[in-house]
Formats: sequence, structure tokens, C-alpha cells
Amino acid sequence: MAKKEITRKLIAENRRARFDYAIEDSMEAGIQLVGTEVKSLRNGRANIAESYASAERGELWLINATIPEYPPAGQFNHEPRRRRKLLVRSRELKKLIGAVEREGRTLAPLKLYFNDRGIAKLELALAKGKKAHDKRAATKDRDWKRQQARLMKDRG
Repeated sequence: MAKKEITRKLIAENRRARFDYAIEDSMEAGIQLVGTEVKSLRNGRANIAESYASAERGELWLINATIPEYPPAGQFNHEPRRRRKLLVRSRELKKLIGAVEREGRTLAPLKLYFNDRGIAKLELALAKGKKAHDKRAATKDRDWKRQQARLMKDRG
């Protein structure tokens, strides 16, 4: 049997997260949305760059994510920066809450996308904050790899 190809329609990506945090583990979470939010996401409009996830009262919440209003909805629109509940299995939730409380980790959203069934999903990462010297080292490595690629291209 051939494996089924996983298709994802990317809506928003938090590229800054990989620079600011050392990603330890990532997982997929569902998002509880209202109808106008889904319509706005289907237009490809969202921003998760400044957002984070927080565990409160035994539930996981996405905070500070911006999904702009859907203009045809008129007065029945949603609030663009409202808190949205994240849907994860209870075992995963306990693991995430434990890591955040005990080890001081952060829950950083990496990608917001539609899966192959057309359901909005969020790739959530369990991350540890990088220090300034770690960020400088990452920038230095990235620049060196870019320079190597240029040299190989010129000589090849």
C-alpha cells in the first residue's frame, strides 16, 4: 500500500519562534473557532507572530493571535484578538502543563494551517528560551552556511 500524502495549506507561520527559542518537541493541536474566523482563515489572513499558549484551569488557550474580521459578516463578526481554546488530548495536556510549570518551558505556536480534511490546526512547540549568545551563534552559523553555499555555487 502506498502512503497517503499529507497536504497542508499553510495560513500563518511564526518564523521568529525558531530564532528566539530552542524547540524541544512539537505537536498538533486543534483550535476552537467561530464561523467568521474560519472564513477569514480560508482567505489566508492570520498572524501568530506575537502569540503564545497558556494553560489555565486545566485548559490550553491561544493568546494574542490575530485573525482579522471577515468583512461580509457585518455585525456578526468575531473579535480579532480574542483568546481561543486549543484542543489536545488529556494526556498531552498534562505533559505540557507539567513541562511549563516544573521546567519553565514555553508553549510557542509555530504554524497555523488547514490539514488534508480542511480542519484548522496549530503546530505547537514546547520550547526553551535562548540566551543572547545562543542567538548570536545561530546567526553566525546561518551566515557561514550561506557564504559556503555562495562559494560552492561560484566554483561549481
